[in-house]
Amino acid sequence: MEQETARPDFWQDPAEARKTLARLTQARDIVQGFGELQSGLEDTQVLFDLAIEEGDESHEPEIRAQLEDLKRRAEDMELEALFVGEFDEHNAIVTVHAGAGGTESQDWAEMLLRMYLRWAETRGLKSELFEVSPGEEAGIKSATFTVRGRHAYGLLQGEKGVHRLVRMSPFDASKRRHTSFASVDVIPEIEEDIQIDIDAKDLRVETYRAQGAGGQHVNKTDSAVRITHISTGTVAQCQNERSQLQNRETAMRILKARLFEREREQREAEMRAIRGEQKEIAWGSQIRSYVFQPYTMVKDHRTKTEVGNVQGVMDGAIDPFISAYLKERRQTAVPA
Repeated sequence: MEQETARPDFWQDPAEARKTLARLTQARDIVQGFGELQSGLEDTQVLFDLAIEEGDESHEPEIRAQLEDLKRRAEDMELEALFVGEFDEHNAIVTVHAGAGGTESQDWAEMLLRMYLRWAETRGLKSELFEVSPGEEAGIKSATFTVRGRHAYGLLQGEKGVHRLVRMSPFDASKRRHTSFASVDVIPEIEEDIQIDIDAKDLRVETYRAQGAGGQHVNKTDSAVRITHISTGTVAQCQNERSQLQNRETAMRILKARLFEREREQREAEMRAIRGEQKEIAWGSQIRSYVFQPYTMVKDHRTKTEVGNVQGVMDGAIDPFISAYLKERRQTAVPA
């Protein structure tokens, strides 16, 4: 790959050159990470042998800490090998929608939004909230945000689907157990060099006054923008930027990504039909259940992964589900 970058005509196609450099950087990071992991293991082994030789137990906390760090880094490298999808390197655009059920489902949607934002923060990924539609009493009807960073889409793609909550509702005076649903949609943010043909005549652009938190500019001007692709009914909106122009540019970027994903899903559906696969994601066919009462458990229905610490999951600890999904995807991947 390095020989390829040395070619005289390498920069004649800037877009392709940038992709090649990105792949080269990724390959170097993997090699460097493996070398650092091996070196760290050797250093820990030396410290362990020294502690045994001298009969010194005072090194035990340091050795345990080093082993935990090595284990975490090894798991990260294992996860790295699971990113085989075409768009796994891309940033992610995530949308959370409350299901039927009013306040209870809207509160659940807001809990999921917080969970993903906390997860991104703990992973060192950058998140940006573009649009939030508040619920009537509590929670949110919907929200759209991006997660930017290495493998953002690759990590989050398995979160797409219906998420089910079972708990004693804080909004029910009788303290009855309720089941609520919210859907999560995840699409890759497309790169600028990917062309999406959109006829301006097929767009309906609306402006409105932003709602909810967002700074002093919110609720003072009609700066929020909603763009509808008329022929497909695809909608994108943004209210988080400080000007109508910025909101329009962001909404247009989200719309292009959704139209691109729609076309990609149609092609995949056609391929599944040719192969005879019968696989449908429908409302009610939840991918994961979060149970708060009568016991505590989060279970992924695709991978059968279970976690008992519900609060930890709601605070962003969803990596076990992400890893399990990626491993299963790798095992069941069918060569094109």
